[in-house]
Amino acid sequence: MASPDSRRCTRRRALAGLGSLGACAGAAALAFAAPAARAQAGAAMHIVVPYPAGGPLDTAARALAEAVRDTLGVVVIDNRPGAGGDIGADIVARAAPDGRMLVMGAVATHAINPWLYAKVPYDPLRDFTPITLVAQVPNVLVINAAVAARLRLRTLADLVRYGRAHPGQLKYGSAGNGSAGHLAGEMFKSEAHFDAVHIPYTGGPAAQLALLSGQVDYTIDNLASAAANIRSGKLLALAVTTAQRSTALPGLPTMAEAGAALGLKDFDIGTWFGLFGPARMAPALVARLNKAYVDALAQPAVRARLALLMAEPSPSTPAQFGAFVAHELHKYEGVVKASGARVD
Repeated sequence: MASPDSRRCTRRRALAGLGSLGACAGAAALAFAAPAARAQAGAAMHIVVPYPAGGPLDTAARALAEAVRDTLGVVVIDNRPGAGGDIGADIVARAAPDGRMLVMGAVATHAINPWLYAKVPYDPLRDFTPITLVAQVPNVLVINAAVAARLRLRTLADLVRYGRAHPGQLKYGSAGNGSAGHLAGEMFKSEAHFDAVHIPYTGGPAAQLALLSGQVDYTIDNLASAAANIRSGKLLALAVTTAQRSTALPGLPTMAEAGAALGLKDFDIGTWFGLFGPARMAPALVARLNKAYVDALAQPAVRARLALLMAEPSPSTPAQFGAFVAHELHKYEGVVKASGARVD
């Protein structure tokens, strides 16, 4: 019969053995877990920005990526410019619907290009899952201050009345055929029933220089681009083109307000951008991403970055964003066709 001391020794050896087994099991678990963790870390989420680095969409995407790091992990910004944004959008349209790849789509990629380009490689509604609208940026109708003084044009109504009385004498510039400024300019002329000559330039900066030098009389430009020259007095702002006034220039009326008696009571056109995933994403995954990015848009640091772009944060539900995009796509069909702009 074993003595009490020998039984205690046996128990100690058994416990020591179990401890060794536990340590081995823990080490094995860690050995299996480490590659899994590395694989998860390696499969970072991506936001494709279909325009060059440094632009408004890129700036907004980077601000959001920083803001969701604690909830979603690392988010890599992948700039894929080309074909007016279609190349980057198409990459995401063809991606797996696992939430690892989103695109910062915009009014161009999801509302204008399908009507502007002869062939677009994706369907802007069927091939994407809307996550959230991110921001809207008002455009602003600005006139050369010297021209305004010479022609005594102080309001939007003054400009329209002059255009009606002098058909074809006013000239407006844009960043090019089919650009947002061109389409807004054609919509303005059509709804206000006057005529002006469109002068396309190779990009927004060139159009702004033409306006400042008096080569053209007015433009409809991005508020962020025009703000400095408005404040310096070189340009006179007549109205913003969106349905709501801008918080950056709250005293400036909308086109609908200033032109209600001129046929512009429903005028609403502006720049917007938002996050989309590929089609057929799981509803639970969409809800998780929506919450993360909507919460990010409420963070002061993100709102401050957007304010520098004169962008109004515009978080939404996926359903609201989807309905908004469908409405914008329908609206721009008529605008693009009326402008005659086409890219083959």
